[in-house]
Amino acid sequence: MDFGIAPPITQALHAAVDRGAFGYLPPADAAAMREAFAGWSAARYAWSVDPADVHAFPDVISALEIAIQHFSAPGSAIIVPTPAYMPFLTVPLLHGRRIIQLPLAREGEQWVYDLDALDRAFSEGGGLLVLCNPHNPIGKVLDTAEMARIGEVVERHGGRVFSDEIHAPLVYPGRRHVPYASVNEVTAGHTLTATSASKAWNLPGLKAAQVIVSNATDRARWEKEGAMWGHGAANLGVIANTAAYEAGGLWLDDVVGYLDGNRRLLADLVAEQLPGVRYSAPDGTYLAWLECAAIELPQPPAEFFAERAGVALTDGALCGEVGAEAVRFNFAMPRPLLRRAIAAMGEALAAR
Repeated sequence: MDFGIAPPITQALHAAVDRGAFGYLPPADAAAMREAFAGWSAARYAWSVDPADVHAFPDVISALEIAIQHFSAPGSAIIVPTPAYMPFLTVPLLHGRRIIQLPLAREGEQWVYDLDALDRAFSEGGGLLVLCNPHNPIGKVLDTAEMARIGEVVERHGGRVFSDEIHAPLVYPGRRHVPYASVNEVTAGHTLTATSASKAWNLPGLKAAQVIVSNATDRARWEKEGAMWGHGAANLGVIANTAAYEAGGLWLDDVVGYLDGNRRLLADLVAEQLPGVRYSAPDGTYLAWLECAAIELPQPPAEFFAERAGVALTDGALCGEVGAEAVRFNFAMPRPLLRRAIAAMGEALAAR
């Protein structure tokens, strides 16, 4: 995002640098982060988490690798709902796993899980579902009823869920984030949850995330085998995450309010200046999914807009087969820049 860093975070980082916090992660700092996340989760998501169940990790992708290696059936396929965050379609391959793409379905302007397709995916050898909520790149925020239905399918097949909730703090008015593992005992029993303050507070370079276990079996396994699983979480990242969860709420609320205005403005700008482009305002995240299938372009949309409008977008094809004619647009920017970007894209379309 283009919105800088919350002052409580920079203050905490300056203090850490001044005291030379550059050794291995001190137990006290790890404990402070666990407590801070548990407090944030209870206050913002109504999810009561035992701090002992919160584990420091370098990032969500390293947590996914642990989920693949240690919490899914050996050799089973990884089920990835698409369009998807790009590494979800590459990281499993590095671990010798097949990927089953699960295209999300449309009901009007809403994206929904095709539960019959999910059932087939597990029947065809799927073992681990990568659940992204809020969903990158479409901004879908799952409701409790839909998650319960997903959980029934997973449980019927003895599957597992890796729940990526890194965008959880970025949900707009009218929706609320409900952690998948908090829905019921079934979902808690087959889930590893991964999150971080990195997206909501601009901290991805500081390398710290949290993995939360939510059942006795995983808790016992972690106690026995997991001593090195999260090795590499950076001290400064852990300290920054702690400050975000403890004291970054007011800053974040202002940012979410501004982003809410941006997502609504973007709807108007797309309708006015990008005729034929389909956009549904996201319920969470600062990402927009722009579908360009209805417009005729001489090259893939991301290439077209980069070369002819000077606007850098994520190629939707990297997000799965369903994204070939789409782009991902980051709208976490000042509104004058947002207007400038869409205007340039509109002029490129008009000139083609």
